[in-house]
Amino acid sequence: MSSQHSPASRSDTPSAIESLRAERPGRGVVHFWKDTLIPTTREAPSDAESPSHILLSRAGYIRKLGSGIYDYLPLGWRTLRKISQIVREEMDAAGASELCLPVLLPIELYAQTKRDVDYGDLLFKVTDRKQAVAALGPTHEEPITELVKGSINSYKQLPINLYQIQTKFRDEARPRSGLLRCREFIMKDAYSFHTSVDGAGGLNETYDKMHRAYVNVFKRCGLDFTVVEAEAGPIGGSASHEFMVNAPSGEDTILKCPVSGYAANVEKCEIGDRGAWTLDADPTGELTEVHTPNLPGIDEVGKFMKVKPDRMLKSIVFSVQAASGGGVAGGGGAKWVVAVVRGDHDVNEGKVKAAVRALTGDAGATVALADEKAAREAGFAIGYVSPRTVNLVPGTLLVIDHDAAQGGFWASGADKKDHHVKHFNWKREVGAKLHDKSYVKVCDVRNALAGDPSPRAPGAKLETGRGIEVGHIFKLGTKYSDAMGLAVLDQSQQKKSVIMGCYGIGVSRTMASSVEQNHDADGIIWPAHIAPYHVIITVLKPEASEQVECARRLAVELSAAGLDVLIDDREERAGVKFKDADLIGIPVRLTTGDKALAEGAVEFKARKAAAPAGVNGAGGAGGAGGGGKGENVKFAEVVAKCVAACGV
Repeated sequence: MSSQHSPASRSDTPSAIESLRAERPGRGVVHFWKDTLIPTTREAPSDAESPSHILLSRAGYIRKLGSGIYDYLPLGWRTLRKISQIVREEMDAAGASELCLPVLLPIELYAQTKRDVDYGDLLFKVTDRKQAVAALGPTHEEPITELVKGSINSYKQLPINLYQIQTKFRDEARPRSGLLRCREFIMKDAYSFHTSVDGAGGLNETYDKMHRAYVNVFKRCGLDFTVVEAEAGPIGGSASHEFMVNAPSGEDTILKCPVSGYAANVEKCEIGDRGAWTLDADPTGELTEVHTPNLPGIDEVGKFMKVKPDRMLKSIVFSVQAASGGGVAGGGGAKWVVAVVRGDHDVNEGKVKAAVRALTGDAGATVALADEKAAREAGFAIGYVSPRTVNLVPGTLLVIDHDAAQGGFWASGADKKDHHVKHFNWKREVGAKLHDKSYVKVCDVRNALAGDPSPRAPGAKLETGRGIEVGHIFKLGTKYSDAMGLAVLDQSQQKKSVIMGCYGIGVSRTMASSVEQNHDADGIIWPAHIAPYHVIITVLKPEASEQVECARRLAVELSAAGLDVLIDDREERAGVKFKDADLIGIPVRLTTGDKALAEGAVEFKARKAAAPAGVNGAGGAGGAGGGGKGENVKFAEVVAKCVAACGV
């Protein structure tokens, strides 16, 4: 495949081809390989690891310009436009209106919501000649809120749902996997505005519409996906769902119940009933202190003490602040929370936050990993903390995972540097010295794992998988409107904060995710609705007028039927053309060969047929080797067969 790297001169192109170029297509487009920049290569970029990065680069869809920055070449741009059009159609059908907001945004907008701090180094910042600082938009909650604030003043103007498809920027520390994690990407973001949560025109009604629209988008894109409950992250809000493309290469862990259909990402997944727990079991022995110097982690400590991680207690310190500022817990002034899980488990920050809010009755309390310096000054021996700190450090709450709230032998930190203890006992070390039982709660505060009880189906066990996030919807509430002063007059002429929702789709990530899911050893296998072209016509002999005339006739009829057509008019060997056709992944290949033409037919081959059963959605196994043999189809039948194969 060497000669296809540079565009061929058209000075010697047969007149028949030139005549074909002059044809005006019907509803579909007709393009020529020699007119289109399609730089296919055998070799993948040296930094390419994921299937989508490798294949989109090799097939001439994208080209790396810098770290996390990519050119979209003609094939790639056509696919992105098709995905965008599907998104537009579903957004419009759901009642949303399209607009376009600036990319360059005053940093003061993000300062109003403190997201300039929340985003941290992810936020691209630029300084103009007057030393004014601006941000390159990562998402547009703040600018859309500012726009609506200046445009509406009455409840009669709501609800409204606005969206855009635009380039976004995030300064990723480690851009990787091509379009799956880059610094500049294409995203659809929508924002809805309401006077109520429930009822007609409320947030919940629009949220459900967006949920249905997203399901439609990803079904139309031909993706195998899972909708999961999710954490809101730095965007915030009361509830959210992610749309995950199922792929072994995905960065996110998904947990599913095979019985109920419940699914959630690891940050959000609940765990079902784990049976009885007790903090009243008798000690297993005398509390024994062990010197554990210079051991970097719990695994090393366990080996040194000859204790398995599942018999160790891991205690993580968080800081707590009431919604009104200051301490929480009914005026008790609590400023800290220690979350305790088994040593082989991980603390879930979102669950800790929910537990603290339930424990204190403060729905607006903020919970974050404690600053080490401040925690040490308060009396915590960071790295060696035990549950005993609920009695040792004033203003400390204790939340204990069910699996850790058990009798039997436990090892724990000793609350002093380079020391741990054996035979830790809940009744003796905590309960007997506890000044206020309301400061302790046993609840789910760890990440779920495969094999854990399902929260929705008794007796069922959670199963794990990997996913790529391509969509995320949020119930924002009044987080942004309160911060930015977005309010309207209600029916009683009282000012009321506007309730918001937001809804994002990664357009460029959707393209990459499709390749992660739909490929084989020979290349990409596009779902027809997002393929750059539906049909590729391979002209084996561009100098042969009969083959060119056949391609002309087919192209005209296929475009009239609404199919997009690419004609491979290069002076190349048949094997090169077949391999390239498989690599770029066009759903149907038609070949104008002399033998078929003599029978009044062309060779028909569906790209997906090259893959064994189960490749779609299985991460791409090897398929039949380059090119492969198709079937001869009569001229009168070929258009209908192509339409049926492409589902158009």
